[in-house]
Amino acid sequence: MNILVNLFGLVLAAFIVWWFWIAKSGSTARSEGDTINITVDGGVYTPSNIRVPAGKPVTLRFLRKDPSPCAEKVIFSGLDISADLPVGEPYDLDITPGMPGEYDFTCQMAMYRGKLIVEENTKP
Repeated sequence: MNILVNLFGLVLAAFIVWWFWIAKSGSTARSEGDTINITVDGGVYTPSNIRVPAGKPVTLRFLRKDPSPCAEKVIFSGLDISADLPVGEPYDLDITPGMPGEYDFTCQMAMYRGKLIVEENTKP
């Protein structure tokens, strides 16, 4: 019986690691206009990958549906940007990414994960 309990615990731990740190959502949004809508719910950002051109202002509109404390803040690593997200109402975060590259954005506990992909701006 102890072996089954230990095996179940190991499988559960592996699933938790996969869900929060390894699994990648396939949702990607490319900046077509000035605003990109991002939903915060169920442990994920949707879309989780966002492509924007360097040097062009863009508004990231977060809609937090998840009331858990983990979802209350979004932090952009490498850009020195963070914001508190209210529950149930849109929050606009205006940014102008400068340097091309990939920048992770997470909740304060790094369980919600996304990526801002800043691409070389080829348009004048």
